[in-house]
Amino acid sequence: MGLRELITDAWSWLDYKPAMADPRRPGRNAWADLMSSWIPDEDLRRLAAYRLLAAYDSNQAGQLAELSGDDDRGGERRELGDASKIVDTALGYLLGSEQTISVPGAEHAGDEPSPEAAAARAVQERLRAWAEKELLPLRVQQAERNAILLGDGVYTLAWDPGKGRVLLRTWDPGLYFPEWPEDGEDGADFPTRVHLAWELPEDKRRGLKTRVRRITYELAPIGPASRRAIAKGGGAVREFLYDEDGAPVLVAGDQLDADGSTITRTYPWAPDRPSPWTCYLTDAEWDLDDLTHADLLYDLPLHKATFRVRSDGEVLDRLDLRCDFIPLVHITNSIPNSGEHWGKPTIATVLQGLDELSATDTDSSGASATTGSPIIGLSGARLPIDRATGQPLPVKVRAGTVWQLNDNGSMDVLDTSAQLAELRARVDHLIDRVAANSRLTAAGLGTLDPTALPSGYALQLALGPLDSLVAAMRLARNHKYAVLLRMVQRLHQAGHAEGWPAGESVPARLMWGPHTPTDRAAVLDEVVKGVGAGVLSAETDVKMLIDAGYPIGNAQDEIVRIQSRAFEAAVRLADATGDNTAVRGYLGLPAAGAEIPSIRLDGREVEGGQRA
Repeated sequence: MGLRELITDAWSWLDYKPAMADPRRPGRNAWADLMSSWIPDEDLRRLAAYRLLAAYDSNQAGQLAELSGDDDRGGERRELGDASKIVDTALGYLLGSEQTISVPGAEHAGDEPSPEAAAARAVQERLRAWAEKELLPLRVQQAERNAILLGDGVYTLAWDPGKGRVLLRTWDPGLYFPEWPEDGEDGADFPTRVHLAWELPEDKRRGLKTRVRRITYELAPIGPASRRAIAKGGGAVREFLYDEDGAPVLVAGDQLDADGSTITRTYPWAPDRPSPWTCYLTDAEWDLDDLTHADLLYDLPLHKATFRVRSDGEVLDRLDLRCDFIPLVHITNSIPNSGEHWGKPTIATVLQGLDELSATDTDSSGASATTGSPIIGLSGARLPIDRATGQPLPVKVRAGTVWQLNDNGSMDVLDTSAQLAELRARVDHLIDRVAANSRLTAAGLGTLDPTALPSGYALQLALGPLDSLVAAMRLARNHKYAVLLRMVQRLHQAGHAEGWPAGESVPARLMWGPHTPTDRAAVLDEVVKGVGAGVLSAETDVKMLIDAGYPIGNAQDEIVRIQSRAFEAAVRLADATGDNTAVRGYLGLPAAGAEIPSIRLDGREVEGGQRA
């Protein structure tokens, strides 16, 4: 009956695009790279959505619409970077002025810290040193721009024996293909098998055909020890080892249970909880010509695969990574709906508004052409004649042009300036609508006239939707970055890196900087009043100053420096305790010796390090 199917999923906001209805439909050249037989049908809508969003970001949405057959004149559309501006603006507000790794309790590690505080500070210093070497702010910006633009971002972690540290990499989410457990109905679930897959183009110079490369991480029961071997075809593979009795050969530290069916391993981060699970890594390639339409990404035939070999000679065929988790973190831009695992891009709900902006800009371009070079109607004019054909030559308007008119001649000019003004007003209206519906607000996008706000409180109210947007975006990420930093600790422990002792992982967080300008003078006034009234601790005061943007490197060192000059507080401490040793410790001074002479303080004698 010609009824159109209505699809409701994580990408339903793109259903108004005809190209999203069936990416495999013949004739849609825009989806040529999605036609490969190895791509599962259930991933096509997601990959098509990524392609559309990337086109908007690079001002190619019109060209993509023309290629996919959605718009015959899409190549004439004017796109002036509105989508890219929204993405970059949202990215700036999400990241804030800086990102800092923080471990709870590290700020309390003073001169004589508790074991917990000392451990927290040591982990914080090691994580910050690792972040500096791995260019963490740069990696975060790469992944988060993908997340804001496409809805998803991907990190992978890998131990590098040569560098002696964990390597952090970011990936295009279009290469990410997870397999969740059958009962995984919640967006917070973690997949048990993950693939990173893409096509490698033909290389005629090296004699290589078009290939499919797939990197697979899989959680599975611990197997026997393994070594490199050669398959019948001459390729490198990995074989598992068994003794003459058929019992598995174990890796040092592994144990076989009583019935001989399960191998367990004690990991450094869980010394009291043996685990039967480990993560295996497989990195292989397939010639595209060797695959049939029945060979999908999730079950490519391993007997046709060519396994890659690592620089140290290890064959990447079910290589045991010696960790009981998949070292990959998937970031979502928004909190997924129940039963969903994918995020929503910032421009998702305003995509049609961006189309309207593009259409209006195109119309404005045409109207400005007729306004700048108006259409002129002449009557009774003596036009130049082409001597070869005897026909009037085309009339062109140039500065200083003179036409001779008859007695009843006239000239009329088509004035389109009023239409151009209306189109410009419509552009402003659409920008305000997009700013409001994306929750970035006109103030956040920088299109609001500052003189239109009567006070700073009015500006704060105007930024209210932006504050809630940033809070929701950071909430969706906080747990994922805590997991990433936990993985960093555990992979260093598994690699026996120097300075990373065995033991439970210490909770760590990635702290975001303020996303809007902070009134530093007001914060400083609050801190001073809080200190004077005795209602705020020194740790809280310094943290408030750091959050406000004051250049404080280390909170604990700053507290020590403040106390070393707080002489009035030291006097009050002396009056309260009568213990000069405590006072000297508070000021960061060494203990008083017997050779120190007595002095007079407020009519009272202080001698021998104690108050007389």
